[in-house]
Amino acid sequence: MKLLALDTSSEGCSAALWLNGQVTERFELAPRGHTRLLMPMVRELLAEQGLAPSDLDALAFARGPGSFTGLRIATGVVQGLAWGLDIPVVPVSSLAAVALSAIETHALKDGDGIAVAFDARMGEVYWGVFRCESGLPVLLGDERVCPPEAVSLPVNGDMPWHAAGQGWSLKAQMPSELVERMSVIDDTLVPSAAQVVRLAERGMANGLAVTAEQAQPVYIRDEVAWKKLPGRA
Repeated sequence: MKLLALDTSSEGCSAALWLNGQVTERFELAPRGHTRLLMPMVRELLAEQGLAPSDLDALAFARGPGSFTGLRIATGVVQGLAWGLDIPVVPVSSLAAVALSAIETHALKDGDGIAVAFDARMGEVYWGVFRCESGLPVLLGDERVCPPEAVSLPVNGDMPWHAAGQGWSLKAQMPSELVERMSVIDDTLVPSAAQVVRLAERGMANGLAVTAEQAQPVYIRDEVAWKKLPGRA
C-alpha cells in the first residue's frame, strides 16, 4: 500500500509516506510556514521513492483538534488531491497521533494509559485519554475541550498513566491528584504525519476511509458551542 499523510494541526508541519510498511517523513516546526512547506514536502517524499501522485492508494490527515487555520490547510490539500486522484481519505485524531508518539517515545506497554492535552487557548485544553493496546492508542470516552481544572481520567482508570502533549505546560492548573498519577509528563510532543500515517494504515484495514467530501476537520470547540444552542441536542 502507498499511503500519504499530512499534518498541520499544530506548530509542526509534516508529511509522511507509508510504502509497504516503511515510513518516511518530512517534519519542520514552523508555526506560520504550513502553506509554504507542505506541498514541497509531499513532492520530495514522492520523488524520493520514484512515485507520482497517481501511484497513491489513499491519503490521510490529522483532522484535529488543533489550530483552526492549520486544520483547514491540511483538509483543503487532502480534499483537492483526493478529488483529483479519486482515492479515499483516512481522517486521524491529532490527540491519538500524540498518544502514539508517547507510546513509541517512552516504550509504553499494553494496558498503560496516556492522557493527552493540547493548549486550546481561551483558558481551555483539548483533552483525550487513551489506553495502549497492541502498541496502538485506543480512545477511552470522548475527546473534549474544557478548562485545565476540569480534566479527568476514567472512573475505572486504575492503570499506569503517562502524560503527553503541549497542553501539559498548564499542569499547574490541573487537579493535583490527577497530575500526581502521571509517571511521565512529556509536554514536548506534537502531532506528526509519521504517527498519522501509521494510524491511518490501521484505519484503512478497519474500513475507516471516507470520500474527499467526507474528509472534514474536527474542531471540538465549535461542535460543543453548536450543541449548547437552544433546541440543539
